[in-house]
Amino acid sequence: MNAELPFPVSVEIKGITKAATFTRLADALAAIRASLARLPLDADQAGYLAELFSETAIPRIAHQLVEFGAVRAMAYIGIESVHPIQLCVTDSE
Repeated sequence: MNAELPFPVSVEIKGITKAATFTRLADALAAIRASLARLPLDADQAGYLAELFSETAIPRIAHQLVEFGAVRAMAYIGIESVHPIQLCVTDSE
């Protein structure tokens, strides 16, 4: 599958970043990785999320966006701070 999508993608980490729209999936994932790198995540959580949103994951994420319209994950900071991570298809209008 071609990793470039025919639609923009909106990304947000609730409580951490505002929603932003990207025309290229690679740019959207780079923004997520940059935001996650600044969070005080434990090593396991940081490693899991880095792999989940890595450059090698672009084909998988593109497929999920085409099929389901969204990709979601959670970032846990400590035991009480939960931040949903969302990538979703955005209308190109």
